[in-house]
Amino acid sequence: MRIFDEAKAREFYLDFLGFQLDWEHRFEPGFPLYLQVSRSGCVLHLSEHHGDACPGSAVRIETDELDAFHAGLTAANYRYARPGIENTPWGSREVRIADPFGNRLTFFQPEPG
Repeated sequence: MRIFDEAKAREFYLDFLGFQLDWEHRFEPGFPLYLQVSRSGCVLHLSEHHGDACPGSAVRIETDELDAFHAGLTAANYRYARPGIENTPWGSREVRIADPFGNRLTFFQPEPG
């Protein structure tokens, strides 16, 4: 996913969403950052490199712990977003949130049945 500001990316993905930093890379100091973050088996690559991904990308991430994830988001008290849980007509429960760069993440749990 394309990012444009390292501090905002870390605040959103690590501090708010609760992902962990797996690794990061720069070709040399002052060059664009490329990093991998993960949480519960979900792995995301974030890049400041021009041409890596399109700003405004959308991803869907399945989880079987949507309520616990949502509770963590609420407890984080992130000043830029307070997402809720939506019950969809297509039979899932979803938490939708946009990152500071316009990328859209949907965390979802299929309804049993």
